[in-house]
Amino acid sequence: MDKLFTAINVGNYSLAHRIVLAPMTRLRTIQPDDIPSPMMADFYGQRASDGGLVIIEGTSISITARSYLGAASFFHDGQVEGWKAIADAVHAKGGRVFMQLIHGGRQSHVEMTGGVAPVAPSVVPFGGVALTKDGFVPASPHRALELDEIPGIVEDFRIAAQLALDAGYDGVELHGANGYLVDQFIQDGTNKRTDAYGGSVDKRVRFLRESVEALISVWGKDRVGVRISPSGEWGGISDSNPEATFSHVAKVLNDYQIAYLHVIEPRVKGDDTLHDGHPPVACSYLRPHFKRPIIAAGGFNGDGAVAIVNSGDADMVAFGRHFTSNPDLPYRLKHKLPLTPYVRAGFWGGDETHYSNFPTYDAESKR
Repeated sequence: MDKLFTAINVGNYSLAHRIVLAPMTRLRTIQPDDIPSPMMADFYGQRASDGGLVIIEGTSISITARSYLGAASFFHDGQVEGWKAIADAVHAKGGRVFMQLIHGGRQSHVEMTGGVAPVAPSVVPFGGVALTKDGFVPASPHRALELDEIPGIVEDFRIAAQLALDAGYDGVELHGANGYLVDQFIQDGTNKRTDAYGGSVDKRVRFLRESVEALISVWGKDRVGVRISPSGEWGGISDSNPEATFSHVAKVLNDYQIAYLHVIEPRVKGDDTLHDGHPPVACSYLRPHFKRPIIAAGGFNGDGAVAIVNSGDADMVAFGRHFTSNPDLPYRLKHKLPLTPYVRAGFWGGDETHYSNFPTYDAESKR
């Protein structure tokens, strides 16, 4: 049997297979006060499997952390029941569910942040966008965080982690990827600070460390994961030496003995093609530095997932696009069944169409 379909221990949990539902921004939080919609519970419950891991889409930790209209957030008690319904739907199928926590940083607009300017480690112009009621619009001008503001954002991460615990989740994942705030601190193309949070790679990683420590203070190390994207380009992000930078990140996170490291391979540009046809490379150079489970993500099909897990460079593989249209993806991959094509037009926003109305293989074959 391919190793992809064998059991693995991740932190406190034993998983039955190594196929993970990747966190994907789907923009279906359409109820007032950012309360998760019932169709979100349907979507995640459909994609849960016995002994499988589900990672919830990037969930903003405050009003000022938001980037996109309709994106998930969790920062007040009124949202608990909506989020609990999603956790319950996953648990009803025997799955485990982690919530990804995010601060958008400079990738935002004043309509999403309550009228205040988006924040970043430093002011570095870029051509990013945010989603408002007027559609995708240029991000608002951002400002550099003052030194005494940073602990407040770390505390927001801690509060959101506590809310996730209260809502019945199994763990949390820190979003340190894709050019959002944590990533903006890590990479030297966006972090030009000269204080304790900038300059050397160890100083640029300080905000990551403090955020991880905040999550661990709630959950313990075995129920916290971190997602990173070495050499990613989304959000105008860049680093002068990504391999050295993210090898250091991996070493730091290994010392914390967190549940897993989630790595977006630097080969997907955001469309349906692989960037220059590159094979996965980041997990390979991070593997010597991180000894606990690694989740690989980014452009994988079934054969590619089998190959990277069998190689030992990664222990699990997260799927996004293919999971959108195949709620029973682990079953289909294991039995080499055809996949339903995904519908890009339904990725961001809308109703149940091309979201929670895709059938399983058994239901589809009986039509």
